[in-house]
Amino acid sequence: MLLDLLLPLHCAVCARVGAALCAACRALLVRVVPPLCARCGAPGAWPVQRCGECAGRRLAFASARSAVVYDATARTVVSAWKERGQRRLAGEAAAIVADVVPRPDVAALAFVPADGERTLIRGHRPAEALARALAGRWQLPAEPLVRRVRTVERQRGLGLEERRRNVAGVFAPARASPRAVCLVDDVYTSGATTAAAASALRKGGARRVDVVTFARAVR
Repeated sequence: MLLDLLLPLHCAVCARVGAALCAACRALLVRVVPPLCARCGAPGAWPVQRCGECAGRRLAFASARSAVVYDATARTVVSAWKERGQRRLAGEAAAIVADVVPRPDVAALAFVPADGERTLIRGHRPAEALARALAGRWQLPAEPLVRRVRTVERQRGLGLEERRRNVAGVFAPARASPRAVCLVDDVYTSGATTAAAASALRKGGARRVDVVTFARAVR
């Protein structure tokens, strides 16, 4: 494309010309591999049904799985993708997710809807772009099944309880959901946002919600 000739791609991490994410920097991303918590997908020393991170919490999703650890390299990728407009990184992220996370046994993919004000600033919707890229790889439809009903304070810098209160009631069903749905988002931090969106899917008719994200914070 002419645009690629005029503005050649640079790696989001090392700035090397040639790709949105070069092979060397892709290899630096730490994959989330077993043993994992069966519920929230946190890696650990051994497999457990519930870990210290999700034990005692009411979660609307059945399982959560992520492709990479949200470390410094992954943060650089996500920042370039979400905040600096490097939209091709959605396809790179989808390729990594599809390589690490098994295809979910669901009827459709949903995605955490973007905040309207942030969409105006960014000019794109990262979670939706990831879901649609994954839909192509997994041969599943990606559908807008969740809607936002209000704007909330950014989650960054908030504690766990504050995050839960911040997103309480922020999502609602946008339409009827299939019985089994996979909810896609870019990053799983505390699980508060994905749990709130999963709850909206269940209110819309879903009986099982699985969560898939590109990156995951590991404590």
